[in-house]
Amino acid sequence: MNGAELSTTPSGTARGGRLDADYAGAGFARRLGWGTRPGLVLVDPVAAYAVPSSPLFLATAEAALAALAALVAAARAARVPVAFTAVRYADESCAEAPLFATKVPALTAFAAGNPLGDFPTQVTPAPGDHIVYKHYASAFAGTALAAWLTAAGVDTVVLGGFSTSGCVRASAVDALQHGFRPMVVREACADRDPGPHEANLFDLDAKYADVVPLADAVARLAGH
Repeated sequence: MNGAELSTTPSGTARGGRLDADYAGAGFARRLGWGTRPGLVLVDPVAAYAVPSSPLFLATAEAALAALAALVAAARAARVPVAFTAVRYADESCAEAPLFATKVPALTAFAAGNPLGDFPTQVTPAPGDHIVYKHYASAFAGTALAAWLTAAGVDTVVLGGFSTSGCVRASAVDALQHGFRPMVVREACADRDPGPHEANLFDLDAKYADVVPLADAVARLAGH
């Protein structure tokens, strides 16, 4: 599907039909569709979300990491640009983002040298991948990611990572605002609870992105 092929059909989830119909009737959840050149952005796939002792641990992180690994394999095989992001601060003061750290004290896990900020073995950057270190939720806030994607000719940003309601959502919204087509891969995202996970996927699909299944995303990446 290209940008001219828009429909009013929301992505299939376990939501109530009446809510879907209400949103579709109001003109939400139209399809952006895939462009001609995708790029894969893995949002903060770091140990802090997969280690049970971490304050940021997500129970569904392992399943999402497996989905992210499948996306990475497909992208690399097709020579699709791949970018990894991670939050990184010079020390536990998190002085680069003081208000963010005041709101979320667990961000001290991302101080330089803390292993919770490292990429896990399931999804580790390889030579040629782009790594973005950031201070805020969005992969685009204060970084050169948009310029890198543009230089690579990317018009469609495939997104997955942690967490759905936080950095994935912020990155998807900013991707749209930078002129890219955001494709959020449902199985490749995780959150602390199914409630915010599903609510944010619903809202992203309605207003800012296309929420797509893993199989579709892998096939699209492989096709390039």
